[in-house]
Amino acid sequence: MTQLVKVWFDSSCPLCLREIALMRRLDRKNAIQFIDACDPTNACPLDRAEILARFHAEANGMLYSGAAAFAAMWRAIPILRPLGLIAGWAPMTPLFERAYRGFLRIRPRLQALLR
Repeated sequence: MTQLVKVWFDSSCPLCLREIALMRRLDRKNAIQFIDACDPTNACPLDRAEILARFHAEANGMLYSGAAAFAAMWRAIPILRPLGLIAGWAPMTPLFERAYRGFLRIRPRLQALLR
C-alpha cells in the first residue's frame, strides 16, 4: 500500500495554484495531501517562511525540499512516476535541483505575469 505524500504549497502564488490544480487532477488515487502553507491553522514541519520559500513534500517519513520534493510528489502519481524515479535517481538529482534553482530565480516574474 502506498503511503500518503504530504505537499505544502503557497496559496498566494498564482503559479503554485495552477501547478497544484494540475497535480490534483492527475492524482486520481488521492495519494497526495495538499496543505496550504499560507493557512496558519495548518501545521508545517519547518518555519512557515522556509516552507513558502521552497517546495516541500513528506513521503515515507522523510521531508524533501526543492527538486527532491517534486520527485516525491511525481512518484505518487502513476502517470508521473517515471519522471519521479528519474528525478530521484542519484546521478540525475543534481541536474533537477539546478533546474529548480533556476526556476526559483524567475519565479517572481512568472508570478507577476499570472496576477
